[in-house]
Amino acid sequence: MTSTIEQAGGSPAPSADPPDRPPGAPPGREPRSVRWRRALRGQRTLLLLAVPGIAYFLVFHYAALFGNVIAFKDFVPFQGLWESPWVGLDNFQRMFEDAAFWQAAWNTLSIAVLQLVFFFPLPLALALLLHSLARGGVRKIIQSVVYLPHFLSWVIVVALFQQLLGPTGMFGGNVAFVTDVLTNPDAFKPLMVVQIIWKDCGWGTIIFLAALSQVNQDLYESAALDGAGPRRRFWHVTLPAIRPIVILLLIMRLGDILTVGFEQILLQRDAVGPEAGEVLDTFVYYQGVLGADWGYSAAAGLFKGVVGALLVYSANKIAHRLGEQGVYK
Repeated sequence: MTSTIEQAGGSPAPSADPPDRPPGAPPGREPRSVRWRRALRGQRTLLLLAVPGIAYFLVFHYAALFGNVIAFKDFVPFQGLWESPWVGLDNFQRMFEDAAFWQAAWNTLSIAVLQLVFFFPLPLALALLLHSLARGGVRKIIQSVVYLPHFLSWVIVVALFQQLLGPTGMFGGNVAFVTDVLTNPDAFKPLMVVQIIWKDCGWGTIIFLAALSQVNQDLYESAALDGAGPRRRFWHVTLPAIRPIVILLLIMRLGDILTVGFEQILLQRDAVGPEAGEVLDTFVYYQGVLGADWGYSAAAGLFKGVVGALLVYSANKIAHRLGEQGVYK
């Protein structure tokens, strides 16, 4: 049976829907599966480049989370993960009753607060100085110099401080007040902060310099024409532009606040003793790896992870209340 159009000598009207559109799909819009296939084909190269990174996080971060079950077991490696006896919350009860755990937690929190107060603002301050004072070749030279310590291992950094501040070092043998810095329990926590400032302060400027480079220079010129001095331009132009980055890095640092440098402290712990030098990371290492108390050390590590997750969640909520984007919406 021919249609009216064919009878009039015309050709049949083309269908408004593509051939692969499923019945009942809204007219004028491709189905989601088609859009997904087209997007995957268009981003195929980038997705292939992302596969190794995604696999790394899936294997070593997400799949490894299942290993936290040993925190609720008396784990014996020879019996395996599922055959080891279940002890429930006994490991956590032991942990909360252990004075050594609370001493390690206090040391960790003390060093973390010192790092947050004295270390976190310094990369921002250094980035502002580099952005405003140094230009061209001078700026590149300064950046190269301050980036270099980041690439040194903690073994080299600790050895360098020993050569400078040790009893037979350059200053330790000649200046009275630095003769016992490396073995003084009271100086241990400030020393950890000084070392990380020397090592990573320059490296931390990279993100801030990238954020500062995105600030529209016309805003500075307009503010200067309106009579704003350097301080007012910083407060009303620079700070609002980089505030989201600062808040994002602060939230991420809070989530990692109980990680204060395992290798750095492990290399110097014995010089001051566990009472002053034990932190949660070294506590887990000595209890689990060296003491073979795997369930107990896993409970301590799980406690640290839960606290970090709660801090990230709380800080992100506060950022949203203040009108900032935070880490996630």
